[in-house]
Amino acid sequence: MNKSSSPNLSFSDSLAQLRDTRFMAIFLFGFCSGFPWVLHGSVLTLWMQQSGLSRSMIGYVGAIATVYAINWTWAPLVDKLKIPYLHERLGQRRSWIMLGQFLLAVIVLALSFADPRANLPLVSVLALGIALVSATLDISIDAYRITIFRPEEMNSKMPYAAAMSTVGWFAGYGFIGGAIALALGGETIGLSWSDVYRVVAVFYFVIMGLVLLTPVPEDEAGVSASHGLADAVSLPITNRLYGFVLEPFMEFFRRCGFKLAFSILLFLIVFRLGEAMLGRMSLVFYVELGFTTDQISFYQKFFGGLMTAGFSLLGAVINTRYGVIKGLFVAGVAMAAANLLFALLAVIGPNVGLFMVTLIVDNFFQAFATVAAISFISYFTSRTHTGTQYAMMSSISNFGKTTLAAGSGAIVDFLDGEWAIFFVLTTLMVIPGLCLLVWVGRLLKTYSGSDDSYARL
Repeated sequence: MNKSSSPNLSFSDSLAQLRDTRFMAIFLFGFCSGFPWVLHGSVLTLWMQQSGLSRSMIGYVGAIATVYAINWTWAPLVDKLKIPYLHERLGQRRSWIMLGQFLLAVIVLALSFADPRANLPLVSVLALGIALVSATLDISIDAYRITIFRPEEMNSKMPYAAAMSTVGWFAGYGFIGGAIALALGGETIGLSWSDVYRVVAVFYFVIMGLVLLTPVPEDEAGVSASHGLADAVSLPITNRLYGFVLEPFMEFFRRCGFKLAFSILLFLIVFRLGEAMLGRMSLVFYVELGFTTDQISFYQKFFGGLMTAGFSLLGAVINTRYGVIKGLFVAGVAMAAANLLFALLAVIGPNVGLFMVTLIVDNFFQAFATVAAISFISYFTSRTHTGTQYAMMSSISNFGKTTLAAGSGAIVDFLDGEWAIFFVLTTLMVIPGLCLLVWVGRLLKTYSGSDDSYARL
């Protein structure tokens, strides 16, 4: 992103770039990435709560999302291995995405025949399966978003690609997929949660048909050097270890330098921890506060997700004009401040007007931060090892969002349900991330002298 030219574009000219049809594929795959979080998160959370499980247990079951924080360990295989039959017809990235949709449909259907009250271990294993497939799916989705554009297009396209991916993600998690799933099990329609999962399983076959309509990237980095499973096994073990596993990570540290690389990874761990803690317990909070499932479906999923989608596009324009580092800093401060509105809501009670204001403010800065974070990670990703390096950085970012946030329910229980205090604590959690961001910004000023790509941030 060349900041010297970006400010000359008007807002309408900036949004005109979205006429590129490749952004529709990015939107679809963003949806595919966000929707599974409804299935092992939102819907399952309400199902478990209505089955009588405690806040702590709901939080601990949420730890299955830890797989998103470790998908970098198998990302080299997704980057390199060809899927028989599908690869020849769909290409490297889309073949893995198609396989993921099919596996999700099967697991979701199996989950529809389980019951958290009667067999929580089975439900947890199936939910883990959804998260595992989804985390694998994300590797190819993130690589597709980067490789669908030519290298010379990255500066102008990447913030908008991040925005469309965010819009798609929240369409899946929020205002389309999430809202519909919760509405199906809400008070008005009244399907059982088992039936909701069965409807979703059928919907996945529609998604598979849409995947067939998406374009193949012109430059799928690493595809020409990919191996089938038999070829990979035939390679000497030292070649497999270095080429598949070590080289993508070593290249990242060589290119960035150890100090900058380590600072980036540490920043990604802590930056959105407070938001993750809040997000994990938000549905439990809304129910305990007195909101109905229908209200949560409309206000939190549909209305909130729609706001996030719109704000994502605005975030792309702002980050393109003023730089990602500044955008991340402003978003971090604002997200922390927005958490205080949840504390106010906890004190006042189920006030719909305050609920809407809280969601507007929270979703605006969530969208702003998400677009900036995706762009930030994308700039440091090599096109040679796209899926693996992006998975490494996003996994580390997800570690705070999933693994560390799994204790959020225990914290609320420890506070004896004092939600206002809990939200104040999530506000304070942003401070370490902001300090690290300032440090990374200073390092980038040093590195930008030798690499113009860092000056874009």
